[in-house]
Amino acid sequence: MTKADQAVESAADRLARFVREAQASGGVKAKVGEALADDPAFLRKLKPSLIKARAKGEAPTDAPAGGSRSAPSGPQLPRRKPKGKRSGPSPWLVIGAALAGGYLLAKAIDWRAHAHPRV
Repeated sequence: MTKADQAVESAADRLARFVREAQASGGVKAKVGEALADDPAFLRKLKPSLIKARAKGEAPTDAPAGGSRSAPSGPQLPRRKPKGKRSGPSPWLVIGAALAGGYLLAKAIDWRAHAHPRV
C-alpha cells in the first residue's frame, strides 16, 4: 500500500468514526451522520492504486477490487408509456401561418408608409 493509499484509508477511517459518533449523538448531528454514512466506502474506492488498476482494466470499474459481481434481478429502466396521438397543430401549419402573418404585416406597414411619406 502506497502513502497515498494510506492517506485515503486514514481519511475514510476518520470519516467512518465521525459518522458513528454523529449517529450516536442524535439531533442534527445524527441527520448529518446519516447523510455521510456511505461516504467512507466511496472514499476507499478513490485509492490511487485502485484507480490505476481500473484504468488498466485489472479491476472492475463499478465495484471495489475483489468484490463479487452479480447481474440485476430485473429490468433497471421503467417501462415506456405508449405514445398516443399527438395534440396540437401540425408544425407545417404553424410555419405556414407565421409566414402568411409576416407577409400581411409587411404589406400593412408598407401601405401605411405610403400614407405618410417623408419629405
